Amino acid sequence: MHRWSNTAHRSYPAQRTPCPSRTDRIGRVTSSKTPGYQEKSVLPEIAVDAEIDEEPAPDPTQLRGKRGLVYLAICLVLIGLNLRTVFSSFSAVLPEITSDASLPGWSLVVLTTVPVTLLGVFAPLAPILARRFGAERVLLGAMAVLTMGLLLRPVEFPGMGHLPALLAGTAACGAAIALCNVLLPGVVKRDFPHRLGLMGGLYTTAICASAALGAGFTYPVFAATGHWTSALWFWAVPAAVVLLLFLPLAIRQPAVKHQAVHGGVNVWRSAVAWQVTMFMVLQAMMSFSVFAWMAPILRDRGIDGSTAGLIVSVSIVLQMLGSLFAPALATRFKDQRIINMVVALMTGGGFALTIFGPTELIWVWTGLNGLGQGSLTAVALTMIMVRTRDAHTAAHLSGMMQGVGYGVGSAGTLMVGQLHQATGGFAAAGILFLVVGSLAAFFGYRAGRDRFV
Repeated sequence: MHRWSNTAHRSYPAQRTPCPSRTDRIGRVTSSKTPGYQEKSVLPEIAVDAEIDEEPAPDPTQLRGKRGLVYLAICLVLIGLNLRTVFSSFSAVLPEITSDASLPGWSLVVLTTVPVTLLGVFAPLAPILARRFGAERVLLGAMAVLTMGLLLRPVEFPGMGHLPALLAGTAACGAAIALCNVLLPGVVKRDFPHRLGLMGGLYTTAICASAALGAGFTYPVFAATGHWTSALWFWAVPAAVVLLLFLPLAIRQPAVKHQAVHGGVNVWRSAVAWQVTMFMVLQAMMSFSVFAWMAPILRDRGIDGSTAGLIVSVSIVLQMLGSLFAPALATRFKDQRIINMVVALMTGGGFALTIFGPTELIWVWTGLNGLGQGSLTAVALTMIMVRTRDAHTAAHLSGMMQGVGYGVGSAGTLMVGQLHQATGGFAAAGILFLVVGSLAAFFGYRAGRDRFV
């Protein structure tokens, strides 16, 4: 067995130190040039190590040579490729599900809200489970739960219909994705310290691609098979494949119990942390509303299901472009107030124009929303790094942002659903997201100031 090095040149601002040059465990580069010397920070990584507070420090994944490392990289990217299909696949055939399964109105609101809420509820459990079982085994368990949830969703129980399985399967998927969201970035950082840019880009792109695939291919599968259950079951296949691929690697990892090291900055008492968190809440409200409601909005405007799925897919691809370039642009400036405000207003405005604007320009409106949303999500995550001085504080701020951000951010899908049920259309939702975009711009301005948690 070969254990790969756990050192990495991370991009937190260097601390004042007279010690010799080295890279410490959390990845800060220290310097011996002079006491008080402050190194220039470089582009921050948006991925955060959820296991940073563990003692003893988690070892890298045990692998058999370089081929094992490549195999691990493939598995991690494929895991990312399964983390958003549950959201976009359901919305792509929502009218068909509603009609065939005779779902009550309240269930649509619950089914689009619960998985996002569970992202926040289960996020704090991920580090606890990792300390007990190891990150690799928790990821394996999460993929098993995700596969079972995807298989369960379309099941019809005799005398009960489809609703119980839809609710239980969707909840299982949300819990599984929450664990992967938290642990996957830390495993990438731990096992690929000298390929962080490549691996970080690959797995974040895979996550965006999963949403695009779910939006773009679900309706064509429905059209080919003639039933929405087949379209939803289809997405259990790639999850099961990843589960089988990751199984032999995860089960041979040694079981080592770790303890949490307490102390450090209490981010819950920091005004800066709350400003960053509210920025995250508002971007999450818009982000998951796109996954849950963009396709139904387009179909409500008279666009056929196949074209609506394609439009949402292209919009999500544009999100990838925004997420690639926005962090680099944001960190070129002393503060991020302007870019935070611009991308927030782009996102809210694009969402509203998708509802109110002329359909002849629908590709423009959804493209504006896609570029804005991808950039908004990326700069919100970038705030974790540029507003903190060390990786421990960044990990705590990330936990706060994910717990509150996803938990409260699910109110976006909830409100869109309730407004649609109350009014019979999406016009009120368009006004809602003009307000949400404006609030995001306000908190983005506050969070973008050159201050630290």
